[in-house]
Parts: sequence; structure tokens; C-alpha cells
Amino acid sequence: MSIRLTALAAALMLAGSVHAAGPIKVGFVSTLSGPGAGLGVDIRDGFNLGMQHLGGKLGGLPAEVLIADDQQNPDVAKQATDRFLKRDKVDFMTGIVFSNIMLAVGPAVFQNQTFYISANAGPSQYAGEQCNPFFFNVAWQNDNLHEAVGKVVQDKGFKNVMIVTPNYPGGKDAVSGFKRFYKGKTEEMYTKLGQLDYAAELAQIRAAKPDALFFFLPGGMGINFVKQFVAAGLSRDTQLFAPGFSADEDVIKAVGEPMMGMFNSSHWAHDMDNAENKRFVADFQKTYGRLPSLYASQGYDAALMMDAAVRDVKGNVADKKALQKALEAKRFKSVRGEFKFNSNHYPVQNYYLRAIGKDAQGRVTNKTMGTIFTNHADAYAAQCKMK
Repeated sequence: MSIRLTALAAALMLAGSVHAAGPIKVGFVSTLSGPGAGLGVDIRDGFNLGMQHLGGKLGGLPAEVLIADDQQNPDVAKQATDRFLKRDKVDFMTGIVFSNIMLAVGPAVFQNQTFYISANAGPSQYAGEQCNPFFFNVAWQNDNLHEAVGKVVQDKGFKNVMIVTPNYPGGKDAVSGFKRFYKGKTEEMYTKLGQLDYAAELAQIRAAKPDALFFFLPGGMGINFVKQFVAAGLSRDTQLFAPGFSADEDVIKAVGEPMMGMFNSSHWAHDMDNAENKRFVADFQKTYGRLPSLYASQGYDAALMMDAAVRDVKGNVADKKALQKALEAKRFKSVRGEFKFNSNHYPVQNYYLRAIGKDAQGRVTNKTMGTIFTNHADAYAAQCKMK
């Protein structure tokens, strides 16, 4: 009798802890169609590989990942987010690529007190005055990779730089970041988000004759721009620079040899020499048949971050304060090596210079050339008054 009562008591205790019984639910909303699809697909594939390495569990508990395509449309993203929050009652959200979409869905996520682990979008608003305890960015703040390129271009002594970027929040952050460290002459050119034909812009570039060009054109935008830029013969007189996400393996695969000779910045590279990264890169290639991009590395880290936090709170994700502290503690080993979270929940980390060339296998790919910044924080953290 006593054994039965003990078993019953144990069962009641487990029943009373809904979250401990699982599953842990993740709402994954990302751009999986259209010109920006390659970015969302890489984040998704990286996240799924992380889940595979974790045995399909988060913190040792069964996990369910619900996936929706935002079609690079803020309204579609808001509808999917509302569904995941209200109907599915997810414990975490992640996946968004573009900052304008992140800014559109953020208020609903934060009001619902659901933790958002950004595997990409890092708008300046959420790093500064609109920082929120329920928002964590496991990638970077939008300006950071552009800041790193600005420093490189400044150090290399280029005097006349053209900047090409889309006219949306991420594009504005790109210009701000680049000009924070580059102090020479600049001319800015803003395109439509999703634009694929650059005939007019190339004509302006030819007329301006810059000695260097810095561009941030995510996804298919950057692929088309580089192809058209090189085909127009402009690469003979103008050195190309880009942040890592406009010169990563997804773009290189689509463009090929015209990418050679480009410089770019990144917080991660597939040739980084640590055990976690070697396993990630090898298994990503084995699973998906291609080299991972930084987007994939960020998706992978997002899964590991959730896992560590759920484990820290012993599955009790309903305890929001404890879960926040567990996320802030960052008890997982990132594929990029060591980093920490700043007071605004954005990373403090190293940024590296990469150059595109051919490796020993004859592949056109990135090679890490050196460190640009060490333990670099974003410029907005001081504006964050986390409540």
C-alpha cells in the first residue's frame, strides 16, 4: 500500500509540473521562400542539426519545433507568431532573418513573456532603448559586422568608398556601423529590399569611380549584385568589401569564382579551430551536402543555448526569472568559441577578417586572415535600461 501511495504521489507531482512533463515547444518563424530564402533555410538547417545533436530534446526533455515561412512579409510573420504564442503556447521563439520583421513581431512576443532567441536579426532598437528581458541575440547586433569592415577599409587606406545597401532598418544600421569606424569620403546608395536588377546602380558606380565599394545586400540580392558587378568589369578598378552575410558560403556557392579576392568580416568561420566547430561543420556537410554559412552556425547555437537554459532550470520554463538568468549565464560551448552576453542581451565577441579564394581542395571559399576586434560590444548597450 505504501509503495502504491508513493508512486501515486510521485505521479501527482509530475502532473503538477506541466513543463517538466514536456514537450518544450519552439516556434520557428523564418524566411523560407523568395529572394531571402537561403538565409532562413540555413538558420533552419543549423537549428535542426543542433536538435539532432541533442537527440531531439532540450534540457533532456522532449522538444517540438513548429516551423512557419514568413515569406519576408511582416504581416505573415505576425500571424504565424500569434498562432504559435496563443494556440501552441510555445516556450521559445526564434528564426527571423530580417530586422523589420523582428521589430514587427517583437511586441507580441514580449507581451506574452516568451523568450525570443534571435539567430540573426539584431536591430539597434532592441540593443538600446527598446531592449527587453525577453529578447536575446545569439548572433550579433546589426552594426557589428559593418563596423569591422569599416575598420579594415580605414586601416587599408581607401579614400573614396561607395556604400550600397537596402532601404530598411538593417540597411540603415549597416551604414551607421561602417561609418562609425571608416572616416574617409563615402557616397551612399539605397536600393529596394529584394531588388535583383542593379543596372542603374552599376551605372552610378561607374560614373563615381570609387576605389572601394562596401555592400550589404542579403540573400539573392547580393548574389545578383556581385554577378552583375563583375560582369560589368567594375571589379578591375574597385575593391569589394562586405559583411560576412553578403560574402558567405551560400553566396559563394551561387556566384563562384567572381567572388574571389573579396574581403569580409565575421564572428564565425568554417575553418575556426575548436572541437565544437569541427563537429558542426563536418556534420552539416554530411547532412546537407554543403558548407555551412554563418546563418547556419547561429541557428545551431540558438538550439544549444535553449538546451543549456532548460537544463539549468530543470525543465521548469514557467519560472521566467530563473530562465532569464539561465539564458544570461550562457552555459553552452559556441561553435565560434568564447563569448558572453552584454547587459542588453547582445553578444560581446571577436570579429575576424576573411578573404575569399580557393582552398586546398580547389573550392572557392572563405579563409580566416586575422582578428579585427577582440571582445567587441555594440554601440547601443549604454542606452539599455533593462527592467
